[in-house]
Amino acid sequence: MIRKKSRREESLDHAELARLLPAPGDPHLSLDRHLLLEEHLMNEIQSTASAPAPSRRPARRVLLIGIPVTAAALAGAIAFTALTSPGGSGPGVATPPPVEAPVVRIEPGSTAQLASTVEHIAAAALTRKTPEPGPGQYIYIKSKVSYLVVSHTDADESKTLVQPLHIREVWNSPDGKQGWLDEPGYQPKGGITLDSNVERSLNAPSYDYLKTLPTDPDVLLKKIYKETEGQGNSPDQEAFATVGDLLREQLAPAKLNAALYRAAAKIPGVVVVEHVKDAAGREGIALAHVDQKSGDRTEWVFDPKTYTYLGSRAVQVKPADDVQPGTVLEYTAVLERAVVDAPKQRPGAQGTDA
Repeated sequence: MIRKKSRREESLDHAELARLLPAPGDPHLSLDRHLLLEEHLMNEIQSTASAPAPSRRPARRVLLIGIPVTAAALAGAIAFTALTSPGGSGPGVATPPPVEAPVVRIEPGSTAQLASTVEHIAAAALTRKTPEPGPGQYIYIKSKVSYLVVSHTDADESKTLVQPLHIREVWNSPDGKQGWLDEPGYQPKGGITLDSNVERSLNAPSYDYLKTLPTDPDVLLKKIYKETEGQGNSPDQEAFATVGDLLREQLAPAKLNAALYRAAAKIPGVVVVEHVKDAAGREGIALAHVDQKSGDRTEWVFDPKTYTYLGSRAVQVKPADDVQPGTVLEYTAVLERAVVDAPKQRPGAQGTDA
């Protein structure tokens, strides 16, 4: 007896399959698993693509939104569980769990003292003794930092999570071609190389590159606007952020430092904010600018007496993306800035590796 195959045995269309199979579940991962999956996907992309040069500075805002995960993504997350521990940012790295972002009272900003404050800051930069790295030496920056992890979770849209405050140390050669980053809990034990042959620019500066920049504030600001055109949420915000990035993990000649401050004062929207604290809890006075699209205010914190740059802070000042006003999205503090003779060497330990 010859059995004929029914039409259903020969082929099944998508609609028929959907009718026959049980309805799929709605897998929902915890926040830790969301972050783990996203980190894995980023690692996979970086390992299979032509890797760009490592960033010479911390990201302005690290944003990972807790999103629903599909069944396919869930399978990938389960497969990845065997490769690393929960919460890790890579094999062998156990990243500390994020914490709820601090909330502060929003201090009003004003232009009333802007000109005089900037002149005090610029004058102090000109008179301050700045070490100059020689051939074979490295610029060392030690900071205490915390950056945004998620702006809100699926379970609580009002909760913003950030990294716990932690130490970050960076070494860079004057030409920017060699470097090292040590950030326990966020990089593999012992740190990672920052060696790179990327062309130096405002977005990837080196000490040697900074020495070539104009020290006339008007000419410098014009160059910044031109080279950052089309980036960021607005030309003014991008110009302000670019200057801030040059202050954070770099060493600049005194004349250029003064020019950067004077150029920043010419950016529309820049104000002075009093009673601002950096990540080390040091109180200072700040030059600040609000990103009108994201609603957060970037603040550069200076010592109110010596006008030394202390660190930076980003505070939400307008409701946006479910982030509540007063939320501190990121904050940093420069603890040490020096010139050393080798990567992984710390000031006071010349001749020995860290």
